[in-house]
Parts: sequence; structure tokens; C-alpha cells
Amino acid sequence: MPLALQNISLKHLGTEIQNTMCNIRGNKQAQGAGPGPQEEDSPWSGEPQREEQPVPPDPSTPGKEPEDSPKSTPKCSRTANFIQKAKRQNATFPLFPEGLARSRVSQEKTAALEQQVLVLTKELRSQKELVKILHKALEAAQQEKRVSNAYLVAAGDQDRLELVRHQVRQIAELGRRVEALERERDSLAQTASLREQQVQELQQHVQLLMDKNQAKQQVICQLSEKVTWDFTHPPSEPAAPPEATDRDFLSQQEKLEHLKDDMEAYRTQNRFLNSEIHQVTKIWRKAAEKERALLMKCAYLQAKNCQVESKYLAGLRQLQEAVGSEAGECSELLRQLTQEALQWEAGEAAATSVGLSPISEYDEYGFLTVPDYEVEDLKLLAKIQALEVRSHHLLAHEAVERPLRERWAALGELAPSAELKQLLRGGVPREHRPRVWAWLVHRRIQTLQAPGRYQELLSRGQAGQHPAARQIELDLNRTFPNNKHFTCPTSDFPDKLRRVLLAFSWQNPTIGYCQGLNRLAAIALLILNEEESAFWCLVAIVETIMPADYYSKTLVASQVDQRVLQDLLAEKLPRLMAHLWQHHVDLSLITFNWFLVVFTDSLISDILLRVWDAFLYEGIKVVFRYALAIFKYNEKEILRLQDSLEIYQYLRFFTKTICNSRKLMNIAFNDMNPFPMRQLRQLRVAHRERLEAELRELERLKAEYLETQAGQGRRTPPEACASEDEGDGEA
Repeated sequence: MPLALQNISLKHLGTEIQNTMCNIRGNKQAQGAGPGPQEEDSPWSGEPQREEQPVPPDPSTPGKEPEDSPKSTPKCSRTANFIQKAKRQNATFPLFPEGLARSRVSQEKTAALEQQVLVLTKELRSQKELVKILHKALEAAQQEKRVSNAYLVAAGDQDRLELVRHQVRQIAELGRRVEALERERDSLAQTASLREQQVQELQQHVQLLMDKNQAKQQVICQLSEKVTWDFTHPPSEPAAPPEATDRDFLSQQEKLEHLKDDMEAYRTQNRFLNSEIHQVTKIWRKAAEKERALLMKCAYLQAKNCQVESKYLAGLRQLQEAVGSEAGECSELLRQLTQEALQWEAGEAAATSVGLSPISEYDEYGFLTVPDYEVEDLKLLAKIQALEVRSHHLLAHEAVERPLRERWAALGELAPSAELKQLLRGGVPREHRPRVWAWLVHRRIQTLQAPGRYQELLSRGQAGQHPAARQIELDLNRTFPNNKHFTCPTSDFPDKLRRVLLAFSWQNPTIGYCQGLNRLAAIALLILNEEESAFWCLVAIVETIMPADYYSKTLVASQVDQRVLQDLLAEKLPRLMAHLWQHHVDLSLITFNWFLVVFTDSLISDILLRVWDAFLYEGIKVVFRYALAIFKYNEKEILRLQDSLEIYQYLRFFTKTICNSRKLMNIAFNDMNPFPMRQLRQLRVAHRERLEAELRELERLKAEYLETQAGQGRRTPPEACASEDEGDGEA
């Protein structure tokens, strides 16, 4: 019975139980009646169930089935009983071939049923998960329904508004939870990555120690084998003392063995030291990356701090304008806050121990970062400008300046190309600017430059004084009063500038000296650091880049360019020009100096040098582009002004408010397109003809006036009129 129960089918469990019970009852009846005929094989055998064959009915009992009672079964012979017993023994004891086959079939069925049970279990789990999800969705829908009902049931708008606010607070709370979980997930991911790296490092260290241990074991094994060999094979006593050569050979061999051992030890030590160096290098790289990330974060925070300070100062300035000069506690408080804001940098730098590179008084070229305005209002504006410049510089350093520096570092020998043109428009890094400018100047004046020419001009100036020497001396003290290199008494830049300007006056006698050349030469000196290089840079600008009579006594070409600029402004910025014409504003009063000194007095040093980078390569077309871009940059502010006096006051210093060099560059080289050089030449020719005609007419009128005066003779004052000196003398 126990062995038979193992073959019961779980799929049809009810049928199996019924058949088993019937078979048990049949066996009991057969045992009680004595040996009788056996029925078919029990269902406990591994064979499939077969339907029982019907027995022919007994004619003595019609209408009664033979299966109703075991007494109706016909008796079989003794041989048939033995056959049935053998079959049962085969089913019970699987040692016989037929029983073994049945047990295999039952095992396969059991495995299939177990696999089916696993599949059904998995499906049941998935269904349970689905039920949970649907339950949650149902709860959410019910909650939403309750909220909607509460919203609809609410009596007034105030209650509904309170429900909406409650929902908003719940949403915000859920958002904060999600953010907290995301931060926790990120921190866990970082921790896991750090743990993985530590595990890898430890595995490498363990592997290195194992290699070292293995090498030591090999050395120990070799030494042990050698000692064993020495003990098992003692040296035989020589019959005679060894010769000197034998002793030398043995000593050399012993030294060789020692050297081999030392070499093996050094190799092991070298591997260990290399591993340590590798670990230290990895630690150093991680520290460098961490430091770089902290510096980037520090720069970003500094930029944000500068922006906040700038907004704070701008707010103070607007409050001052709104309050005006009214007396009271409010105006006194504003004045005190303004003083504290202007003096904040020094106090903050002294109070904190963290050096976050505060705003320096001078930039890297010696220019004042905060312009020195005398009016209190403009001092506050200057501090705002300095903070905005600092903010833009810090934000653009990592995103823009670093890739630009890498491109310049990868650039090999300089040669004219489209790539170089784009790089120069973007600006040259400080460490590459002297080399690039020297190449640009040499490219301009390679036909004019001669060895020893500059020294020859200096010696000529020492031999005799040039007529322009007095004007040069007067302009030396006016050159860049906001730059420490030209205002410091101990600086040698003024002497260098004097020699450069005197040499140029002898180089170009038709011009000699013109006011504005001192600023051009000073910029060249600040960048190139050499007198001769600055001299040839000035020659390149005056004689090759600018038109021939740009710095002549009449300044004809400069006046022509002012008229060309107004035509271009009317074409590119018609709304702005209409506004300026409406208020009768003459832009040449502002822009004439821009072209004459190439923005040296107008733009901050960072933007100015970027303009010069492109100007030395492309020429005066860059000056037109940037002049248009400056007006486009400040177009909205100019259009807000509705008085000519306010417009002139704003135009007097508005170029110093430009802080974003990238934005200005994009306007100049992208928004102002198309900008063909052919159009510029045509406008110059047309305006030059008109200007020359006007000058000729003016000369004619002047000559007529002089002739009239000469014909009439000098008029004498009437006798009744006396001068003040005569009246005083008589008195």
C-alpha cells in the first residue's frame, strides 16, 4: 500500500480515491470468500487507467449487472491466479523490468506535475500583485472621489479654495518626499560605487600581496632545497688543497648566487613600489578631480553671489532715485546702506578666512575693475558694473573659456584659415595673446619692417627734437589714468611710450603725431611688453589697417567713416536711428573717438582686447561690426529715454555697462550679417566725394572772406568807443 500510494495521480485525485476504495473493498471480499478470480490491475500501478471490460450477464439472473457484486465474477483457474499475483508483484517491487518502466513513467509524471505547480504558483503570485495594484488604484480613485465630493459639497468659494490649497500642500509634500528619496538613492548609488572601487583596490592589493608571498615562498623553497642538498651531499674532503683558481671560481659563483637573490628581492620590491605608486597616483587624481569640482562650485557660488550683490546695489540705486534728496530717516538709511555696500568687499575679506578671490582693484592688465567716478550715484553704478563683469567671467570660465584654451593649446603653427578667424573672434587667452599679436603684426608689416630701423629712429630723435615732441609730452600724463602701469611714478611704461611715439613721428612725417596714437601704442605696450614690437604694431594700425589719411590734420577718412556708420545704423537698426533723429542726437560726437582709438576709452579691458584680437586680423570692418553691436546691445535702454539731454548723458558712459562679451560678440558677428566689405567700400567712396565737395566749398567761402577783408582794410573802432584798459587808465 505505501508504494502504491506514491503513484496516485494528483490531477484526477477524486477518481483515484474512488478506484482505490473500490479495489480495497474487492480485495476484502475476495479474502473473505477464499481464493477467487482477481479483477483487473489496481490503479496503483503506473499504467494508465483502462476501462473495465463488461462481463457477459448470467442467463439465470437477467437484468442484473455482473459488476454489482463480486459474487457474480466467474471463477478462474489456479493458473490465472498465479498470473495476477505476478503482475501485482511486478507493480509492487520495481526490481523487475516491467515494474522499473512503470516507476520511470511515474517519476516523469511527478516532475511534470511539479513543474506545472511552480508555473501555477508564479501565476498566482502575479495575480496577487495585480490585485494589490488594482486595490491601490481603487483606493486612489476613492480618495479622489471623496475629495471631489467634498469640493462639490463645499458651501462657499472659501471652503473650495481651502480644499485646493490642501491638495497643493499635499502635492508639494509628495514632491519633497520624492526629491528626498531621489537624493537618498543618488547617495546610495555613490556609496555603492565607492564601495566597489574600494573592493577592487583591496582585491588588487591582496593579489599583489599574494604575488609577493609566492615569490618569497619560491625563494624559501630554493633555499630549503639548497640546504637539503648540502646536508645530503656533504662535500668530500679534497686530497690536496684547492688551487687559487678554484677558490676564485667558488667565490665568484657564491657572489653570483647572492646577486641573483638580491635581484629577485629587488624585483619583488619594485613590483610592490610600483603598486604603491599606482595607488598614490589614483588617489592624487581623485583629489585633483575633487579639487577641480570644488573650484567649479566655488566659481559658480561666487558668480551667484556677485549677481545677488549687483541686484542689491541696483535696488539701492533705484530707491535713491525714487527718494531723491528728501530729508528724513529713509534717505539717511539709504545713504548708510550705500556706504556699507561700497565698503563691503574689504570688510568681508578681513572677516572670513576662506579666500574666494574677491574683486580685485586692478585686472590682469592693470586697468581699474571698478571705475573711479566722483559722483556718489556713479560710484554705486561702477560697483554694479564690476560685480556683473565678475559674474559673467566666473560663469563663462568653465563653460566657454576652458574649451577655448584647449583649442588654442592644440593649435600649432599659426597660418591664415577659417578656424583661426573663428578663434580670434572668440578671443585669445592671455597666455597666447603676445605670441598671436606678434604674428599678426609681422604679417601686416613684413614688407615695411627692416632690421635696426627702430634704433635708427631713436638715434635720430636724440640728435634733434621733433616738432611733435611737446604735444607727446602733454599727452603722456593723460594716457590711461585708470591703469596703474601709466600712473605709478616708478613704472617704466611712460618712458617706453614716449620713445615709441617719438620714433613713429620720425617714421611717418606726414602724420607726425595725432591725439589718440598714444592710446593705441599704450595697448600694444601692455600686451607685447617690448618697445620695438609696440612700435611696429602702431605702424601696422596706422599705415596698413586704417585708411591713408585717417590720422591726418583734416581727419577726412575718419569723418567719412562716421557718415558710413550712420547709414549702416539706419539699415540695421532703423527704429533706433529714427528715435535719435527725432531728438536731434548727433552720434558722431560719441562714436568719432571709438574709431579713432579703436574703443580704448570706451570698453572694459576684457571686451576691448577681444575686439583687438579680431581687428588686427580682419581690419577696420571689425570696428564697424562692434559699433553696431554696441547700439544693438543697449537699444531698449536708449529707446526708453525721451529727452535729448538724457540720451547724451547715457551715451557718455553706456559702453562701460556692457559686461557680457559673448553676447556682444554674437551680435557683432551673427546678428549684423550680412555685412559685405564691398558695400562698405561703396559707401566710403560716395561719402568721401560729398565730404570733399563740402570741404572745397568751405575753402572757397573762406578764401572769399579773406579777400573781402583784405580789400576793405582793417577797420578802426569809432572814437566814441574806448577799451576797458583805456578807461581804467584815465580813471
